[in-house]
This record gives sequence, structure tokens and C-alpha cells, in this order.
Amino acid sequence: MKFLRGLARNNDREWFNARKAIYERELKAPMLALIDEINHAMAEFAPDHIRDPKKIMMRIYRDTRFAKDKRPYKRQVSAWWAKRGMEKTSGGGFYFHVSPKEVLVSIGVYMPEREQLRAIREWMSENHIAYRAMVKKILKQRGAGMTDIESNALTRMPKGFASDHAADELLRARNWGVHAYLPAEAALKPNFSKEIVKRFRLAASLIESLNEAIEAAERPREMNFGPLF
Repeated sequence: MKFLRGLARNNDREWFNARKAIYERELKAPMLALIDEINHAMAEFAPDHIRDPKKIMMRIYRDTRFAKDKRPYKRQVSAWWAKRGMEKTSGGGFYFHVSPKEVLVSIGVYMPEREQLRAIREWMSENHIAYRAMVKKILKQRGAGMTDIESNALTRMPKGFASDHAADELLRARNWGVHAYLPAEAALKPNFSKEIVKRFRLAASLIESLNEAIEAAERPREMNFGPLF
């Protein structure tokens, strides 16, 4: 936490490089160990999301190529469990980050690419009642503190869907899923991995449904271009 607070005040390469050994020892190594611990638990409910911890932990370096904000480093350490085969195309997954301000645990689909976006909206148009029921069940779990993620919704219904569709806000959304904010101090407690796993487990079926919607939309394309026997 001390390192991250310092990085927020001194977000430049000179400061970071002088303390890179501290980052490697006090943040990166414990983070990789935490991810490995979570991986073992996820084998029970999300085995297709497990990868090498080094591939799950996100880089501390920011991509500033197209950003107005040119600060080179993130102000949190984070991890993202994509489904195997979707590592480069988003899809539904599991995420958490630790910063001096908060711990965020988020499970869902965030700003998917165009084809995945369309696939989820098509699925939502037919399955919005089931989706809402899944979310409601998750949000009712005591002690989890889960809420809907920010949808980043369009102001108008996307093309191809009726303006009075019963799935209105779900079709206009660009993010789907649930999340929870925990105090930053939660990351310093011995049961931290259990707190993350508890929330990941609660929403695993939600992620499975969203990814199945994406994969179902991709299958015809694979059949058209694949070998025929």
C-alpha cells in the first residue's frame, strides 16, 4: 500500500525504476502467489479460466499510445481471468484489483468487441428474464455486497431491436455482470483469497451463460469455413 500511494504521487519512470526491486518483491511476487491460490479454488467452478499466474496478472505499465493521460503506471495491481480461447477477445471473465483506496472484485463482460457485443444482445433479447433472475440471486447473497456493474449504456436502443423491447436496459448496455467494492485493508488480511473466491463462485454461472452466448454465435461461422467430413 505504501508503494502504491507513493506511485500515485510520483507516477514517473525515474521514481519507479529506483524502487522496482520493491515492486517485484512486495507487490508482484505476493500477487502471483495470490493468483495461484485462487486458481486452485477456481478449479472447482471455472476450470476453463485458469492459466499461468503470470498471464493472469495484468501489467503495471499503462498503454499511453492513444491516451491523453501519459502517466506510465497504473495505480493498482490487478488480475483478469479470461476464458481459455478468449484471452485476446474479451468475453466474460473474473477480475480484481487492489489500490490504496479500494479492492474491486468484478465478474462480467466489459466493453466486448463488436461481434461479441451483438451476440450478447441477441441472447439478452431472448433470455433477459433468466439473466435478471441470475443477477437477482447473486445480489441477494448476504455478506457479498455485490451490485450491478456500471452498464455504460447507450441512450438509444441499438439498431435491430424494438424501441419498446422488454430487455430495454440490458440491450442498451455495453457491460454486463456484477461487482463488489471492499475496503483496501481487505487485501492485507489472511483470508483475502477466500473473499475473492467467494464472489467469483457466486457469479460463475452468470459468466458461463454470457460466454456460451458468444460461443454459440461463433459456431456457424466456424462450420462454414472449417473442413467438412
